[in-house]
Amino acid sequence: MSSEKTEEATPRRREKAREEGQISKSQDLNSALILSADLWLIFLLAPFITNHFINIFMRTFENLHPDKIDNSVISILTPYAESVAYILLPFLLFATVAAVLILRLMAGPMFSIKALKPKWDKLLPSGILKAMKSKFNPFEPKQMVELAKSFLKLVIVGGVGYAVLMSRMNELLGLLGVPLQKSFATMVGVMGQMIIDMCIAMIFLGFLDKKFQDYEYNKSLKMSKQEIDDERKNMDGDPKIKQKIRSAQMQFMRQKMMQQVKSADVVVTNPTHYAVAIRYDTSIAPAPQVVAKGVDFMAFKIREIAEENNIPIQENKPLARTLYKVVPLEGIIPPELYVAVAEILAFVYNQDRRN
Repeated sequence: MSSEKTEEATPRRREKAREEGQISKSQDLNSALILSADLWLIFLLAPFITNHFINIFMRTFENLHPDKIDNSVISILTPYAESVAYILLPFLLFATVAAVLILRLMAGPMFSIKALKPKWDKLLPSGILKAMKSKFNPFEPKQMVELAKSFLKLVIVGGVGYAVLMSRMNELLGLLGVPLQKSFATMVGVMGQMIIDMCIAMIFLGFLDKKFQDYEYNKSLKMSKQEIDDERKNMDGDPKIKQKIRSAQMQFMRQKMMQQVKSADVVVTNPTHYAVAIRYDTSIAPAPQVVAKGVDFMAFKIREIAEENNIPIQENKPLARTLYKVVPLEGIIPPELYVAVAEILAFVYNQDRRN
């Protein structure tokens, strides 16, 4: 049936979806890439973070003396807030820039004003209730798919972390009785490997989710044959309307052409099938022009108007056919036809003198 959405989306349909802010994106892949980027930033800024934590601890122990404790809570917490802000600010800025770059990489350049417009219907009680039912209904097909995906991600990512832990269990058990500094270094190494492997697993799952989201996105954009026909009509114009416009244009051109017959010097005929009206006016064109031409009924109308306006009619079958086929309306006679046309014009002019 024509109403079934079985056809791939047209470029115009995809462009319209992007204008409305509808794109294929994977939140899992975004989160995995941003988390991996933040962890990389942690390792990169480890000395910077360590220095700030040391400063926090030193300030805490230095200010434990009762004489140094101020009654103002703000004065006590301000130094800690500043240190925490210095630590978090690079991560917040980096996460924001990374999110924008990742979205740009996956979706390409896009800015949708429509997507920024508030959807007031979703703020109504009915809209909120509908959203809650869709969000928290475990039997909703979409929610069931998301629940299955979340469980699968938990099993795979958790399994990767557990596999790393078990592979280095002997190292961890061997830390008993080892100096604290060496133990700490080993545990950091194990945790680092776990985090890196789990991030790789999350990125891999994110790419799979991106493929799934692409499939769902393309599926949601599919169109029926009727929708494709309607879109083509909207872009190219309704064929019936275009036909009416062409008919009106042809009618206007015919009326204009018939008016031009009155200014002709001679009409060359076949004698009945073809009729070509010729005008020679040096103030308009350097050579004779075809101001009207037609076959059958149009040829009859040209001859009729010529007779009504006393325009000479000359029969010349080869010349009439050639002029009709070679010379466009208001076109100039080609040089190879000058002699034939000149003979007819000369004959007409001589007839006028005699009369």
